[in-house]
Amino acid sequence: MVVFSKVLVANRGAVAARVLRALYELGIRSVAVYSEADYGAPYLEMASETHAIGAAPARDSYLNQDVLIEVIKRSGADGVHPGYGFLAENARFAQRVVDAGVRFIGPSPKWIDAMGHKTRARELAARYGMPMSKGSDVLPAEPEAILAAARQIGFPVLVKPAGGGGGIGMLPAQDEAELLSAVERSRSLASRGFGDTEVYLERLIERPRHVEFQILGDAHGAAAHLFERDCSTQRRNQKVIEEAPAPGIARTDAEGMAEKIAGFMRNLGYDNIGTVEMLYGADGSFSFLEMNTRLQVEHGVTEEMTGVDLVQAQIRSAAGERLADILPAKIEIKGHAMQARVYAEDPKNFFPSPGKLEVFRPPEDATVRVETGYAEGREVTPHYDPMVAKVIVHAATREQAIDRLVEALRAFDIQGIKHNIPAVLRVLDSETFRSGAVHTGIIPEVMGKKS
Repeated sequence: MVVFSKVLVANRGAVAARVLRALYELGIRSVAVYSEADYGAPYLEMASETHAIGAAPARDSYLNQDVLIEVIKRSGADGVHPGYGFLAENARFAQRVVDAGVRFIGPSPKWIDAMGHKTRARELAARYGMPMSKGSDVLPAEPEAILAAARQIGFPVLVKPAGGGGGIGMLPAQDEAELLSAVERSRSLASRGFGDTEVYLERLIERPRHVEFQILGDAHGAAAHLFERDCSTQRRNQKVIEEAPAPGIARTDAEGMAEKIAGFMRNLGYDNIGTVEMLYGADGSFSFLEMNTRLQVEHGVTEEMTGVDLVQAQIRSAAGERLADILPAKIEIKGHAMQARVYAEDPKNFFPSPGKLEVFRPPEDATVRVETGYAEGREVTPHYDPMVAKVIVHAATREQAIDRLVEALRAFDIQGIKHNIPAVLRVLDSETFRSGAVHTGIIPEVMGKKS
């Protein structure tokens, strides 16, 4: 039985709406917070109570730990759900929540610290025998030491923030001439996105696939996987189209890796939701990338494929329930699920396009799942990620899922801003995507072709 009486959602937009819905369905009272930019947002009406937390910039509101802790105490919440992004993978915030006598709905702070920090996660995964690509430790300040680390790995390299995910701050460097500026920019982006300037290097693998494995653990030593998702269709290292199961990978290979990862998590004692991200090479090999110690933006495709409500499962695990009581005795793959992220951005170059949603009318098909924090007439602010909605479909086959997603996106009427739907449709309709030959460079490859 869930023991939470009131949970504060320390986030905004689509994920806040998603968590608030799960809390309502579990019969738990909820607290929503909002910045000045989000005043009057439609999802706030879903909460039992709401609290203002500051100015529009994230550092003054959603990243302001002192204000959030004060609201947690003032509201009487006995649980905090961090959503994704912002403070979701901040071990210090999680520990402050615990120190305030409140449950953090996510893994224990020690696992956020160990696995949420990318270089420490790689070291831990390597010790447990996970396949690994070449990488560096956290980079020092000295330019010569940075260049030496890159030479040891071999160019091209990828600069990555150590303290956060979501593709924010990931920058390639083809040679030494590009490296130092990429490191400086990555540190700046990481500071703004996660409040952490640490970055490291990985060997940049050309045309890989990005395959991730959904994990859920409990406080009693159990951990299970819910199969994999393919998230290869990306722009600027951020996912645009996600699907489950991954196309073109033998089920024995995918499920074998999933079982290995679940065993890794059980050996660690990992105690809540998480996602292990892997690169899948043309030779059929997996390489560990990182672990996200939080709910993922694309969790909905796993929910649609398995029938498991991951947000409710995460909350119930944090409340102390056993995994055996939360998950079905046998989790099965049912058909194919696919998600497109709808961004307020120019479809030609993917630059953010903030502005007023003069028309915002999602598809009316009840079988199409749309998650959003926006409504018609609302402003898309430049202060946050420009994602305005997620469109999720499920069908018996991958081909049917593609067709359903195309139909849903064509029915989505958005006016007043530029948006990426034309680009997403072009990818979905391409022979490369439909064949299942996805890779992390598929969007520029398709967009570079003539229609």
